[in-house]
Amino acid sequence: MKGGKSIHTEQDASEELLQQLVEEYTLQKQQSLMQMKKGLMSKEAFLKEALLHIETYYHKSKQEDAELLKEFEQYIFGYSRLSGLIDDKEISDIRVLGYDNIRIKKRGRRMPAEVAFSSSREYRQFIDYIATKNQVNISNLNAIQRFTDYESHPDFILRFTLSMPLLNTSNEPYLCIRKVPRFFPQMKELIGQGMLTRETAELLISRFREHSTLICGGNSSGKTTLLNALKETLPDDCAVLVAQQADELTTRCHPDMMFLHSLPGTGEQQISYDLEHISIAGLTMDVDFFIVGEIKGAEAVYLLNAAYTGQLCAATIHAPSADRAPDKLVDYCMGKTGYSRSELMKMLDCFKTLVFMEHYRVKEIFECKGWDDRNKNLIYEKIFGRVEE
Repeated sequence: MKGGKSIHTEQDASEELLQQLVEEYTLQKQQSLMQMKKGLMSKEAFLKEALLHIETYYHKSKQEDAELLKEFEQYIFGYSRLSGLIDDKEISDIRVLGYDNIRIKKRGRRMPAEVAFSSSREYRQFIDYIATKNQVNISNLNAIQRFTDYESHPDFILRFTLSMPLLNTSNEPYLCIRKVPRFFPQMKELIGQGMLTRETAELLISRFREHSTLICGGNSSGKTTLLNALKETLPDDCAVLVAQQADELTTRCHPDMMFLHSLPGTGEQQISYDLEHISIAGLTMDVDFFIVGEIKGAEAVYLLNAAYTGQLCAATIHAPSADRAPDKLVDYCMGKTGYSRSELMKMLDCFKTLVFMEHYRVKEIFECKGWDDRNKNLIYEKIFGRVEE
């Protein structure tokens, strides 16, 4: 028992030293972190400075100094206790609800993570660190922050949503991390993963090149994954513009794609560009195909106008079923136009392909046959429907 207690005490002491060092760099030596983040200081120079700091102020043996530096390196260049979860390719989302309550989504299922921070203090220190690392202000004027880390991980772009205790019922921050694969699957890989069959893929590719397409479904249903793969099938001589809130859509091989993302304003930074601004600008560019990563607001008007005038368009939209997707898009348009609901629904017949996703599978595909003026509704014909197992 004594030996076990001694080991535990040594681990606690080592952990305390690491947290002390991180706190010093987060608060007192923040400039060094910022210089490294901006590329003004190399990783080697940063670690050399950290070792000198340890040797000067911690007064440990050379071996203990080296071990502390190694732990510090892993913390700074990774994401501390969350690093293993971020490395796991089967995990798509991480939700930290408290220092000892970390949840993950793995292969589409939510479950507890087998890691935790040691205390509220360590967790809050981690929040301060990632804010510094990503050049984010988390003052009371910025109690909700969304930011993206493009550089830390070789396989994923990390999208963060951070809510501070000022707004939470809990007295701890809430942190949600969405892992966006850098090397998203293409159509051949989606076929192998069971999202759709080869025949269905060929049908979608053909229709995607000829008609405007709306992809709908719930959260994490595979909408963006499918759209990402479909756009890569467009011919090289097709000029494409992608407008999105976060950088989820990228390209692996297409030579003529432009990607614009929104820039939210904050309490201290009033410059902002939302998807509406980007969509307006996009329609003045010489493009053959216009894509909105996810429809969430007034950008729906410009997407619909573009599609209605013959521009090939595609977008994703949250909807619980295929028949609700057109209503959802019209709802977004209603407040920005003088058109009636019926007039807007009639314009929607330009979206000839409607895809419904569920549980990372293509569940249904509909073809819009036009507008029924008598009954005032769109006419849809199901051209694919997965048989439920």
